Order: sequence, then C-alpha cells, then structure tokens
Amino acid sequence: MNPSDEIVVSGAREHNLADLHLRLPRNALIVITGLSGSGKSSLAFDTIYAEGQRRYVESLSAYARQFLGQMDKPDVDSIEGLSPAISIDQKTTSRNPRSTVGTVTEIYDYLRLLWARIGQPHCPNCGRPIDAQSAEQIVDQVMTLDEEQRFMVLAPVVRGRKGEYG
Repeated sequence: MNPSDEIVVSGAREHNLADLHLRLPRNALIVITGLSGSGKSSLAFDTIYAEGQRRYVESLSAYARQFLGQMDKPDVDSIEGLSPAISIDQKTTSRNPRSTVGTVTEIYDYLRLLWARIGQPHCPNCGRPIDAQSAEQIVDQVMTLDEEQRFMVLAPVVRGRKGEYG
C-alpha cells in the first residue's frame, strides 16, 4: 500500500492502549470491533479523531480558534496521513424513525442550502436543465398547452389565521 493511502498510528498510549502501532487504509470505511474495555473508543475517538480535530483547529486563524474548543494532544508518538476529522455521537438523540445521520447532525440543512445555491436542477423526465421562471412566464407556458393538456391549480382560501398566504 502506498504510504499516502494509509493512516499510520505509532505508539498510541491513550487510556488503556498499550503502545499500539497500526496502519489503516485512508478514504475507506473502517470498523473497529472488540471486547468491552479493549480500547476501541480510545483508538477511534480519543486518539485518531482527537488528533485530526486538533490539527484542523490549529490550522485555523486565531480569530476562528477562539470560537472552538481546543482538544488535548493524545498520548501517541505519531499519526501520519490524517485528514480533518468529524465525529458523530452514537447516542440516540431522536426517536423519529426517519432520522438520518444528516438530520441528526444537522449537516443536512447545510447540504440542502449548498445544493440549492450551486446545484442545477434537471427535469426528471427529459433530463433538461430547469431555469427559474416568473409567474407570468409560467402562465404563458401553460396557455400554450393543448386543451387536453391544460390543468387547474386549486388552493384553499385561508381565513381567520395570521400570516402571509400569498
């Protein structure tokens, strides 16, 4: 394996890790299993994640760092090949069966915003790009349809409720 394709941990001694040395593939899903108390969380969260997060925060400006908590350096000789790291708590924070990693971590809101701003929507039927149109353009387009293709848009009239229903 090419050295740039792996994460190399040397001399990890965080919590109950005893001078652990290992190589892990980069850009891959890695599952760490073992008996209770064998050091899974110490390796994944307290060593690898903590160092990746610490390095990322150190790379930010002093102004940005003041808003983020600085993590302590883990008890490890060296870790090579790390990328910036994120971690997702394994606690159940929602009882909603439709919750996903994206919704629970709230990254979904940012991704929706990103896709809405830089994405280009396409018609699911023909694949052509869809552009924004004014209400007048939409009406003009509907009026060019054949009599068999025309349709009506209906909506209830809202009465006795606050808010804008434009």
